[in-house]
Amino acid sequence: MSLVQLHRVDFSIGGPLLLERVDLSIEANERVCVVGRNGEGKSTLLKLVSGELRADDGEVRAQSGIVMARLPQEVPQDTAGSVFDVVAEGLGDLGRLLARYQHLLAIGDLDALGDAQAKIEAQHGWDLNRRVEDVLTQLELPGEMEFSALSGGMKRRAFLAQALVRKPDILLLDEPTNHLDIEAISWLQTFLKQFAGSIIFISHDRTFLRALATRIVEIDRGMVTDWPGDYDNYLRRREERLHAENQANALFDKKLAREEVWIRQGIKARRTRNEGRVRALQALRNERSKRRDVAGNVKMALGHTHASGKKVIDLKHVSHGFDGRVLIDDLSTAVMRGDRIGIIGPNGAGKSTLLKIMLGELVPQHGTVHLGTGTQIAYFDQHRLQLDDSLNAIDNVAGGHEFIELNGQRKHIIGYLQDFLFSPDRARAPISRLSGGERNRLLLAKLFAQPSNLLVMDEPTNDLDVETLELLEELLLEYKGTLLLVSHDRAFLDNVVSSTLVLEGQGRIGEYVGGYTDWLRQRPATQRATPSAGKPAGKVDTPPARVKRKLSFKDQRKLEQLPGRIEQLESEIASQMAAMNEPAFFQQASSAIVQSNTALAVLQAELDTAYAHWAELDG
Repeated sequence: MSLVQLHRVDFSIGGPLLLERVDLSIEANERVCVVGRNGEGKSTLLKLVSGELRADDGEVRAQSGIVMARLPQEVPQDTAGSVFDVVAEGLGDLGRLLARYQHLLAIGDLDALGDAQAKIEAQHGWDLNRRVEDVLTQLELPGEMEFSALSGGMKRRAFLAQALVRKPDILLLDEPTNHLDIEAISWLQTFLKQFAGSIIFISHDRTFLRALATRIVEIDRGMVTDWPGDYDNYLRRREERLHAENQANALFDKKLAREEVWIRQGIKARRTRNEGRVRALQALRNERSKRRDVAGNVKMALGHTHASGKKVIDLKHVSHGFDGRVLIDDLSTAVMRGDRIGIIGPNGAGKSTLLKIMLGELVPQHGTVHLGTGTQIAYFDQHRLQLDDSLNAIDNVAGGHEFIELNGQRKHIIGYLQDFLFSPDRARAPISRLSGGERNRLLLAKLFAQPSNLLVMDEPTNDLDVETLELLEELLLEYKGTLLLVSHDRAFLDNVVSSTLVLEGQGRIGEYVGGYTDWLRQRPATQRATPSAGKPAGKVDTPPARVKRKLSFKDQRKLEQLPGRIEQLESEIASQMAAMNEPAFFQQASSAIVQSNTALAVLQAELDTAYAHWAELDG
């Protein structure tokens, strides 16, 4: 029996139905990813499943006794108390009583402590107290620490613990990777694979959803479609469906056009008409008026200017830090014209600081930085501080002008913003009403209207849907200038950059050829075991020395075979990398590039596992 069923569900927020005649079942132990364009109703669908919203029509049925928990998209700003308090809140009144008991225990108020203890015992609450402690241990959370002192990633982890402490049968996650660094995303990905329940999640992180999803549910123009299998299977079958839909629509439109010609000729040719044919034409018109066409794609173009000098940025012996903590230690590197450089590191490691030093916005404590001649910079700020909330989209981009100049051509601002999917009404509305995805698109529109030869992008992928991400990738691949990119989107890095700077902790910055997957392959052995996201940025654990143990016959055979397998995998990775370094590689369709990068990621994951087994058996 299904855990939850939606039957013929309709839902609207005024105007056309946001979700129409939705039929959906959620089974036990599956991981369902909900995909679709921004604004299609993905978060709404999760709220209908959880019961936070009621359907306008249809029925939502949940199996008796089913427990559901939802991880919010953003951490509530007013959250206070210790980490134990926040996690125990997931248990309601009894959880708050357990949290009070912990506080009373800490201050030694024996009278109040006895009263709280009696109430907990009356409700058989000690088992739940152990459950909170177990979840804190499982997620490596410091229960006694103040919630406000946690990093952004650890705050998200505490709210995940709050959901898990309820022992949910269904876990609902809305963009769980937003604002997490790569290390935290990898931890979450591994943890969710081991979750003993069903997961319904929304994500635009293609690496994350490829690793987790066992089924894809797509929302497209109000309709919900179920696609069994993984994400790549969904992409193939969706293309086939859209192709068939376009052919059917073309035949329909051709028939309608023919009948429209007939009705006009009929008026001239005779006084009476075939009334059956007239009624059929009216039915065709009604059907066409109800058709919801596929949402248009963003049409992005970058403003180009003259080429910069050959050497764009030159750093020599640069060091910088804050409050006694070294972020950059003796970095010397040069950025050359045409480089596409990714910058990788945990949150708080100093990525934005490094960017500001490279751009001359921040003077380093030691060393020198020189910007090359003729450099024109366009800068995408992850906090979107370049947008003025008191202005509408038109004035944010055009500064009160009616036209913009783009690559020598004059374009009306309304038409330009329509390329970024802003209707004329939306373009004139205050931007305070825009969603996160719309604000990101608006900042891209503002950025791309500026002529540049050095494009600097600090976390541009947050809140963008997959279609816009893929178009942005194509645009950046065609960009003739130099690119500096900070991102936690592993697929985006793999598809766009040709080299990476990695903040490895204690001021070390490593330089590597290729993207994220290439860095995984090349990084030092001491970094191969990814440190816990709960540890301070830049801290890498060194495995303790182990006593050599006697192996079983089976393990001894595995140990003997592993070097050969490792050599084979490294050879396959090298061959694939050589093919990807050919100029023709990036002339393929984006789907082929994505497929190649995915295959490479699978090989790299297998190589990492083989190395881990070898280290374990040979230790």
